[in-house]
Amino acid sequence: MTERVIEHSITASYIVASVLFIVGLKRLSSPATARSGNLLAAVGMLIAVVATLLNREIIEFQYIVIGLVVGSGIGVIMARMVKMTAMPQMVAVFNGFGGAASSLVAADELLRLAEGGAVPVVVTVTGLASTIIGTVTFSGSMIAFGKLQGFVPSPPVLLPARNLINATLGIAAIGFAAWGIATPAAPEIPFTVASVLALALGVLLVIPIGGADMPVVIALLNSYSGLAAAATGFVLDNDVLIISGALVGASGIILTRIMTRAMNRSMMNVVFGGFGAVTAAAPVLGAAAEKPYRSASAEDAATVLRYARNVIVVPGYGLAVAQAQHGVKLLADLLKDRGVSVKYAIHPVAGRMPGHMNVLLAEANVPYDELYDMDQINDEFARADVAVVIGANDVVNPAARHDTASPLYGMPILNADKAAQVLVLKRSMAPGFSGVDNELFYLPNTMMLFGDAQKSVTALAAAVKQM
Repeated sequence: MTERVIEHSITASYIVASVLFIVGLKRLSSPATARSGNLLAAVGMLIAVVATLLNREIIEFQYIVIGLVVGSGIGVIMARMVKMTAMPQMVAVFNGFGGAASSLVAADELLRLAEGGAVPVVVTVTGLASTIIGTVTFSGSMIAFGKLQGFVPSPPVLLPARNLINATLGIAAIGFAAWGIATPAAPEIPFTVASVLALALGVLLVIPIGGADMPVVIALLNSYSGLAAAATGFVLDNDVLIISGALVGASGIILTRIMTRAMNRSMMNVVFGGFGAVTAAAPVLGAAAEKPYRSASAEDAATVLRYARNVIVVPGYGLAVAQAQHGVKLLADLLKDRGVSVKYAIHPVAGRMPGHMNVLLAEANVPYDELYDMDQINDEFARADVAVVIGANDVVNPAARHDTASPLYGMPILNADKAAQVLVLKRSMAPGFSGVDNELFYLPNTMMLFGDAQKSVTALAAAVKQM
């Protein structure tokens, strides 16, 4: 009777945890509810972990306590030390570790079951899937981390017949893993070979992708880590792991699709790698310098802002690098005190990962109702007095609309150029990640304010305050 009560209690706990995961994920869809959604999902995971530990005697509890202490310590240190600009790198690392954990658990369980005799087909297939997908996720995430951090060259590295090589590695990895299951007497060698092949596959899948496309890579690898976890759930016969992994896998695929649309890429490019492989030729700096552009001082720019009625701010990665979000909030407050309407236009791929700009602005306590997605605000640029572009580049380049030779062609962009006046805060006239010169900089209604974004925004705020 006691065992049945415990079993039912654990099942009920898994149901509660799953509901919290679903509700938490839903609340993450809005900046206003994202914090509570994250908390609900975390509580659900705590319930799932406690229920699993009570249900299974997998390892002695002293080792679990040691793992919790060490892991929690590392997590707290990383959360406090990692800057917001490095958050994409941390997400990439977390994706990789999640995939590696799923792979190791699934492989260990498969090897254990194989020693006892025949392994059910479902367990075999899902175990192989988790081992290979998890290992690919780990190595691919480490390459993504390296590209974001600068350890690995950001431009695409193209190998001849890379798709054929990748397909061969994938088939070989599956073959060796299956061989390991079929030979329970000595499965270690084929499983090791399969893991090494999967590691190489993960590297080769991400190497051909340029740094500008890392937001899509992060979304896709996040999906991979979820699929690996769900597959491990089948191996362990753990319902909550299946559900949580499926949620992560599905949401990652959906997010990847949103990102590919925002960058005018297809899912096939993502699945087979090589997207971002086509880059523009390096711009001729001398030719770019000869194009006429209008440079402005902070006082000139402040005058334009002071007499505006509708201002739209377009944040980009340059804002994140300069940690200028608090200065932007101060400037916006000064303008609003003078009766100016201020809104923020967020492009889906602004920054280095999905939602990067939303997180930065939320950190500075920018009101959620002032943040607008591209589809919500694009038509308003034509009615805006000033569009303030801070550190953004490719996502506001008009060449994406008409230049068929540009790698940006067809990519949906923010219509900043349609505002009456455009104020661009940038360090120099250098191109963005794509290497494409930005036509916006040379339009007659554009003025350039050069310098570090934080210093420029601070100077703007000071100038507005004195008016």
